[in-house]
Amino acid sequence: MFRTISLTALLTGILDITAAIIKFYIDTNRGAVLKLTGDQEPGPVSFITFLTHGGPDRIFKFIARGVFGNDGATDGTLMIIWGIVFHFMIAFLFTAFLFLVYPAVVKWIKNKFLTGILYGLFIWAVMNLVVLPLSRLPNPKSFDMTQAVIGALILIFMIGIPVALIANRYYSKKSTH
Repeated sequence: MFRTISLTALLTGILDITAAIIKFYIDTNRGAVLKLTGDQEPGPVSFITFLTHGGPDRIFKFIARGVFGNDGATDGTLMIIWGIVFHFMIAFLFTAFLFLVYPAVVKWIKNKFLTGILYGLFIWAVMNLVVLPLSRLPNPKSFDMTQAVIGALILIFMIGIPVALIANRYYSKKSTH
């Protein structure tokens, strides 16, 4: 079970961070604003340039700031590494939790896709109503329904449904042996 949970967490962690990177690229409306050579003005860059020249590091530093606050997030590479560690640790914990409660959940919710959708919404609620308010990140000034829906959909499709499908497969195979 540990191996399945670990591989599932790795998969969903990659899916989730990929969606976050793409969303950040789109939200900035210019990609990563990077100064690539000399005194050239920063401007729109391709997605590949964004990936290879510092775009994703902003996301991982943001994640690390949740623990270390704004002062710690300026420490460069170490904060990127901490952000990666925290991101995959959170993915692992949410994956493990659904795997552990899945046998009880399927007694009430027979549909694995509905389970995944509800679990994605559960993850959104825990992250936005518990984890982020307890973190060292500044509280958002206002609630943005569009961003909340996008965030929830990302969690549903990148974590909730994949974990529910894999947990269902794991327990289905286990019951046939």
